[in-house]
Amino acid sequence: MGVISKVRARVLPAPQRRTLDELTQDLVLSSGDTTSKRSAFWTMLTLSSVIAGGGVLTDSTATVIGAMIIAPLATPIMGIALGSVQRRRTGSARVVLLACLLVIVVGMAMSMTLPSGYDLLSNSQISSRTSPRLMDLIAALATGLAGAVALARRDVAAVLPGVAIAISLVPPLVVAGVCLGQLSGWLALGALVLFVSNLFALVFGGMVVFASLGYGAEADKAAGRPARRAYVGMVLLFAVAFVPLTANTVVTLLLNTWTGQTKDAAEQWLADEPGASVTSVDATSRTMYIHVRTPGDLPPVESLLERLKGRIPDGTPVVVDTSRGRRIDAGAVGD
Repeated sequence: MGVISKVRARVLPAPQRRTLDELTQDLVLSSGDTTSKRSAFWTMLTLSSVIAGGGVLTDSTATVIGAMIIAPLATPIMGIALGSVQRRRTGSARVVLLACLLVIVVGMAMSMTLPSGYDLLSNSQISSRTSPRLMDLIAALATGLAGAVALARRDVAAVLPGVAIAISLVPPLVVAGVCLGQLSGWLALGALVLFVSNLFALVFGGMVVFASLGYGAEADKAAGRPARRAYVGMVLLFAVAFVPLTANTVVTLLLNTWTGQTKDAAEQWLADEPGASVTSVDATSRTMYIHVRTPGDLPPVESLLERLKGRIPDGTPVVVDTSRGRRIDAGAVGD
């Protein structure tokens, strides 16, 4: 027995494996009692979208988690994985596309309740889902594998609610809808990238697990090379999500480094001023905002710019905000 076979036997023991018919009944809405399945799916998806929208707009983590558990969107996504392994069309991709449109529309409609000028990034439920990073993709891939294993085994189905919470499918789509409703296209794009990476991770994990169990063995033999094309296609799509997430991670790490360097320089700048302190440093739209608290006048801002040379990129605009409501445009580093 090879290493792969031993691992498969340990992770997916034969007595606990579900049959292909059982998986098909659970994951493919076009099999069995299709009317009841579709009715339940669209009803629960609509309700979960409204719940997620309410949780996002009120910045309630508990409400959003509830929507994650209720949302049935992972079912047709895993149906895509099963259909890909079997090399047959199940209609799951069309269901997922229509479901995504529904959730986004619900988010757009609920965004109309927000006051004009609302700062979307001040809401943690929105800000945490509009700037996805590489670690989100890694976590999603592990969650996709866990979900596929839970579906393939009879004895670990109880972990599926945890998988639904971890993979986060409906909330990013709702956030995308809210951002589109507020005409914030870039934020909506970030939320969509998070959803797409989670979707690819689920499909990829499902294909790996289902193929290792032999659910698509007969179809693979009949299809030959086209079966391999499905896996190549998934790897390419996975790379499409990998590139922007990696780039965003690098940018975030650089920004964290630069804000830390800016805070150190600002603290040195205020070191000789009694009672003065740096409360925070933010990087917004390529500008460093230094928030300070001081009972008296500030030192010359030219000395601050001198301290920042070599610590942050030249040409970066610097603005100092004081606790007394005064804003000083210090200029750009290196000018």
